[in-house]
Amino acid sequence: MPSLVQLITVDCPKPSLQDNTGDIDRLKKNVTGKCGGSLVVPYGAMVRVAKSCRQADFAGFAVVNDCKSHFELVDFLATKPAILPAVALDLGTTHLEASLLDLCTGDVVAQATIANGQIEYGTDILSRIHFAATAGGLQILQQAVVAGINTLFQELSQQVGISPADIRALAVSGNTTMVHFLLQADPATLCREPYIPLINSPDICHGAELGLAMHGWAPVWIMPSVGSYLGGDLISGILASGLDERPGTAMLIDVGTNAEVVLGNRDWLMACAGAAGPALEGGIARMGMRAGPGAIDKVRIEPATGRLSYETLGGGRPKGLCGSGIIDLVAGLYLARMIDVRGRLQKRYAGARFIEGPDGPAFLVVPAAEGAHGQPVIFAQVDLDAMMRSKAAMYSILTTLMAQVGLDFKELEQIFVAGSFGKHIDPRQAITLGMLPDLPLEVFKPIGNSSLAGAEMVLRHRELRVRCQALPAKITYLELNVNQEFMIRFSGCRFIPHTDPSLFPSVPVFSE
Repeated sequence: MPSLVQLITVDCPKPSLQDNTGDIDRLKKNVTGKCGGSLVVPYGAMVRVAKSCRQADFAGFAVVNDCKSHFELVDFLATKPAILPAVALDLGTTHLEASLLDLCTGDVVAQATIANGQIEYGTDILSRIHFAATAGGLQILQQAVVAGINTLFQELSQQVGISPADIRALAVSGNTTMVHFLLQADPATLCREPYIPLINSPDICHGAELGLAMHGWAPVWIMPSVGSYLGGDLISGILASGLDERPGTAMLIDVGTNAEVVLGNRDWLMACAGAAGPALEGGIARMGMRAGPGAIDKVRIEPATGRLSYETLGGGRPKGLCGSGIIDLVAGLYLARMIDVRGRLQKRYAGARFIEGPDGPAFLVVPAAEGAHGQPVIFAQVDLDAMMRSKAAMYSILTTLMAQVGLDFKELEQIFVAGSFGKHIDPRQAITLGMLPDLPLEVFKPIGNSSLAGAEMVLRHRELRVRCQALPAKITYLELNVNQEFMIRFSGCRFIPHTDPSLFPSVPVFSE
């Protein structure tokens, strides 16, 4: 299927006294039937395209953008380039991750990631929305994210030996607020009832219009959103998992800034979002960190002896705990009875690892002698309390969504778990905590960065671009902020594994 940008072979009849067709008209006549729709040559590109076509003696390759409702011819090349570069971007709140594709083959040829420079103006979305309301704030946020994208372009280009100006297309997948920042669109209404975005489905714009260091006429495709709390990254996840084409019912869980969940099949889709993400990403703990070098991502505690072992990403000295490490740790603490069903530290079982930290009672995960820069890794009771709230929110979101459609978890064919949460967590440990439903482990399927995968998919296939444009209208959104059942379930979920242990038959229950 045609990619977002196509190279269309051109061999026009030469001008003659018998054929006085204008150069651009001649070119359009030759290309229109090959691109599959109405074709325009933008005014800003017209003179350069005509000149290039004549210099090539009316034979070569037309560069054509797919602009949803029409196609635009923006360049003419005498010879076919070695690659046709395009970038897929996961526009994350904390990090930007990108892939460089060759649209001639569809292959990913380079990848890079960078911290989102907007963090300087607010670590969370709400803080940035408030900053955007200050004088010049929105422009500063847009410039910060554009600078980050341009840095990625530079790094990706160096990996394959091209110039950023050679990049011919960009597909962006991100939450609704991040897209507003990129477009310098006022996000003020996103956090105010009735929570309406300025735009859900932006039309194609060009790299030069956003100040991006790529080809000026490169189309920028932005994944559509469902609303303020369900963005294009979720649409990407649906595409990447194939949820909308499955005959049987499945679930998609994407944990990032929020926990976003979609339930359904090819006939219906229902979605909701809730604030369960920060603890699961490691964002709430003093020693919490994103999955990266030095992050403890696996923890095991032997219940009988209390012996603790761990692994770090990259194998270096530990700096802190990422989300999967926190889940492993808390599940291990429970099974070793070092915390009770309420998540309270138990000194008599924790022994020497029970310490008084700067925030009160804490568990010593890694002594200073083993830690990076001679610093210990500790997990405080306040971190445990936050984790208990997050795990309760997570399970409450899932159960509320299931109850809304009258289904039992056992009726799900698959649960797709996206992002670093899905990539690193051990579902068995998450079940122990009462965070995920007690189902056979083969039901859970990690799918990695589905936001980035969806952006890559729409770069390659017109069929998928059409499909993703239609998806928002097929999704029913469940608002949890006003859902009383959610709040009742949340209270019952703030125990390990649950106030109703029959929901988790595989998890041992200890008497006090």
